[in-house]
Amino acid sequence: MKPPRRFRPAPIPSLVFAVLLPLFLYLGYWQLQRAEEKRLLQVEYDTRANGPAVQVERRLQRAEELRFYRVVAKGHYETDYQILIDNRVHQGRVGYHVITPLRLENSEVRLLVNRGWIALGEDRDHLPVFETPAGLQQVTGVATVPAEKYFTLAQPEPGWQRVWQNMDLARYGAVVPFPVQPVVLLLDPASGAGGFTRDWSRLDAGISVHQGYAFQWFMLAAALASIYLFMSLRRRGTDTPEQEQP
Repeated sequence: MKPPRRFRPAPIPSLVFAVLLPLFLYLGYWQLQRAEEKRLLQVEYDTRANGPAVQVERRLQRAEELRFYRVVAKGHYETDYQILIDNRVHQGRVGYHVITPLRLENSEVRLLVNRGWIALGEDRDHLPVFETPAGLQQVTGVATVPAEKYFTLAQPEPGWQRVWQNMDLARYGAVVPFPVQPVVLLLDPASGAGGFTRDWSRLDAGISVHQGYAFQWFMLAAALASIYLFMSLRRRGTDTPEQEQP
């Protein structure tokens, strides 16, 4: 008859278990929290965007006054400080988002308008050529606040560049000689104000991804616990040296 097993954990596996198990559980719950944040943002987005359109005022406004609302504004596009946001993907193709400042009618304040996606040019040394309509434009769309935290491989060079890796409102406001509303308008797909491909993704599009990552972290935690228990349950007598044979 085999001797019964006893729980006799070794020091090093116990230390590894004590460090990794809370880490795996934390990462799993963090991913669930990110999924819930996206869900709540989408609820707020849908509530505001489906309401009456809000007029963008000629004065500088607070981001909360405009964020996620469907807004309308009149003004003139200015191409001197137009930028391209790099590495935007549409249907598997790499390209840019075109961000054009709109000088609000009878105001010095500009509103940044994301006019949509355009394909990469011949190569990155030759930027794509596109048109920007002149004259008074009326733009409609949903006002968004770009993320303040994002991944970047290198810090941007000082001064003005035509191509940016991310839409950084603080950086943009620091390098242009005019005041800028603290939002970026996603030009409505039905708008005729000089737009390109405008297949805007939902804010909650990544919920299933976060849930999948959470499941993986919890499975790793369960696997770690199982391995630790298996290694720590020893049969009586197996942890003592064998007696020497006479």
